[in-house]
Amino acid sequence: LDSLFYYCHHASSGPRGLPKLPLPDLKDTLDMYLRCMKHLLTEEQFNKTQNVVKQFGAPGGVGELLQSKLVERREKKANWVYEYWLNDMYLNNRLALPVNSSPAMVFPQQHFRAPIDSLRFAAHLISGVLEYKTLLDARALPVDYARGQLAGTPLCMEQYYRLFTSYRLPGPERDTLVAQESSVMPEPEHIIVACKNQFFVLDVVINFRRLNERDLLTQLDKIVKMADSEEERLPPIGLLTSDGRTEWAESRSVLMRESTNRDSLDMIERCLCLVCLDDASGHDLSDTARALRMLHGGGLAKNGGNRWYDKPMQFVVGADGCCGVVCEHSPFEGIVLVQCTEYLLKYMAASVSELPAPRRLRWKCTPEIHKLLSSSAEKLQRLVRNLDMHVHKFHDYGKEFIKQQKMSPDAYIQVALQLAYYRCHGRPVSTYESASIRRFQEGRVDNIRSATPEALAFVKAMTDGKLSTSESEKMEMLYNAITAQTKYTILAITGMAIDNHLLGLRDIAHELKMEKPDLFKDEAYFISNQFILSTSQVPTTVEMFCCYGPVVPNGYGACYNPQSDHIIFSVSSFHESPQTCSSEFIKALEQGLRDMRDLHLSACFMSIRVCP
Repeated sequence: LDSLFYYCHHASSGPRGLPKLPLPDLKDTLDMYLRCMKHLLTEEQFNKTQNVVKQFGAPGGVGELLQSKLVERREKKANWVYEYWLNDMYLNNRLALPVNSSPAMVFPQQHFRAPIDSLRFAAHLISGVLEYKTLLDARALPVDYARGQLAGTPLCMEQYYRLFTSYRLPGPERDTLVAQESSVMPEPEHIIVACKNQFFVLDVVINFRRLNERDLLTQLDKIVKMADSEEERLPPIGLLTSDGRTEWAESRSVLMRESTNRDSLDMIERCLCLVCLDDASGHDLSDTARALRMLHGGGLAKNGGNRWYDKPMQFVVGADGCCGVVCEHSPFEGIVLVQCTEYLLKYMAASVSELPAPRRLRWKCTPEIHKLLSSSAEKLQRLVRNLDMHVHKFHDYGKEFIKQQKMSPDAYIQVALQLAYYRCHGRPVSTYESASIRRFQEGRVDNIRSATPEALAFVKAMTDGKLSTSESEKMEMLYNAITAQTKYTILAITGMAIDNHLLGLRDIAHELKMEKPDLFKDEAYFISNQFILSTSQVPTTVEMFCCYGPVVPNGYGACYNPQSDHIIFSVSSFHESPQTCSSEFIKALEQGLRDMRDLHLSACFMSIRVCP
């Protein structure tokens, strides 16, 4: 990764280089932790937590020791939390990647009149990928600058350089994020095309020449014909990558016993990306149905085996026009995925020599591998049945109306999500909203804890049914909630939030082989990390939307894309949880957004009456 680190220190941030991620003061983090948790705990739980925190932060205590070790770590590392965060957020997680971890971008519905049209679309897309890869290789991508709060700061570009050069290798206890080092390995010059659960190598550079679109179309057409051949058809090995990470690591070591399989795995692991040519599957092409198709492929009966989930970028091109991209999340954040995807869609809107036939990847499958495939297929099917996804376009208003009220659209929508959850469940819960820390070297994200005491005061006033709270008081509570949310957002994006800091303290204690401090054994710490509401703003300038699954069994995933006159929400939960229901949550969200608008309008009306 040296070349990536070099880039982040130098090219991506102008001559002076980006600053290092700061380390918050221990006392500030502990005080903020108590403030964030008080209203989410019982009185008894909170009293216990207060004592545990006091003991942890006492002068000469364990907290001070761990903080001093983090100070040393910050001196030595480009980013003191990056490895801890990557392992905790992704690589230690043993859950299957589809739904649980890998988000998807759903493209606008395409209208293919004939089968060749979908291949033409795929060829055009591959051509765009190669063009974008050329920009990346030349380090010619313009630097991103922060938008929204504290706009204008240059951002670390390192994540972009992992889009087409990394791979998530499964491990028995922890996965590895493998980055291709061009000094050691030749640059990959092939992509893998998945078609009818078969995998084909498509060389995109032949005799030092990059294939043009016509050549790519010829090759894709050959692949489809090869995939149609029944007698050549091999088992759907891609299913194994949809399993839990430990199970997939075990299956992979079984596959590796055969040299044929080793060669095929090597080709997949070193490819630029995957292009999945999906069969049409059903007449329902609604936003929700297309989101489900992207997230899990519909299981074995549909296109669930036509994937390889360890690869960061899988472009899906459905024969029925259902298209998008599924991404393995550990190398980069959603905004990087959006920027890359928007480049490709804009590229596609703007704009034969005798070639060797593409190669089908071969697999030697023992009875043991067949058994493993059946087990993986069954588990994927359970995930398919369990996912309750609802994509909804809220048309009453969008971010322009919110800006007219002099409010941050992101903070406003976060308060609306708190109101929706409270309406459905009658209590506040730990909430995660990702906040980019790319202002700093190797920065990824920290957490904005949106379940603030101010948001709780507002949602209680909106739902208690008492007439004692006037409209103007509710309006003031809404302003307070939005102000608190905005303040926490600024803390998070400037590296001063609590989640990464607490993670660093916990992991450095483990590294020092110390007994786990009581702070991290306390029930409150567990509750603080059970993100029943996992949220993210993923705005786009092209007509598409992002979606992902919940992060806990009884939780919701809520992704939103605010446009000027409407807002797209993708809300997910699990059918197996008796407590959650995505369509009920959407109903409560719509009602809350309308109530918040009416509150504004009545406040405006009152001010007009008061001020002649």
